[in-house]
Amino acid sequence: MKRSVVANDESPQLCVLMVAERLFGQIGYDKTTVSDIARELGMSPTNVYRFFSAKAQINDAVARRLLAAMEADADIFVEQPGSARERLRALLGAIETANEGRFVSNRKLHRLLEAAFCENWRAARDHVEKVIDRLCEIISQGVRDGEFAVDDCQLAAILVHDACVRFWHPRLMMERSEGSGPTLDQMVDFCLAALAQSASEMKPRACEGAARPEWTVAAGALGAAPAR
Repeated sequence: MKRSVVANDESPQLCVLMVAERLFGQIGYDKTTVSDIARELGMSPTNVYRFFSAKAQINDAVARRLLAAMEADADIFVEQPGSARERLRALLGAIETANEGRFVSNRKLHRLLEAAFCENWRAARDHVEKVIDRLCEIISQGVRDGEFAVDDCQLAAILVHDACVRFWHPRLMMERSEGSGPTLDQMVDFCLAALAQSASEMKPRACEGAARPEWTVAAGALGAAPAR
């Protein structure tokens, strides 16, 4: 039996997730068992279940760790100086780059996130909401500075997200890699034009807040509204 790695400075829960992520990247999340994780940690499966009640909970937590790294990068673009147009393009580009990097470097972890989004795991739903919130912050600043002309920044953020989702949704990315279509820059140009509308004719103003549409969370897997 391997010596337990829980004896270091990390919490037992984090150790489980670190080992799970490594195994998911090596053999796939669907082929990794709790026994495999326990063996690497030098503990029994029963001990692993002390920290996570089911394998599905480990899957979701590892997906959340991967998505959290992208969310941290998104925060940088929300807070950095510059025009809202520049920050919006940079944010969307950073998300695409992060997803493409994972797609190329580790298809097995990409498959984990594909399952998270397609099966509507909580980690994926939370991630979609956080990205939309970051987009909303940037759009709101653009409205205050007179760059954009929208009345509902939250809805505008959802629409921008949905317009660009094919560039970072794991399954749609795979389909896009096999075909053709507009580039992200072209789609961002389209979104910026829509956000600007007649902003040049309007004075800077505050963007009125609005409740999140009910379909946003329910459609978190794709970030899109269901057909009516």
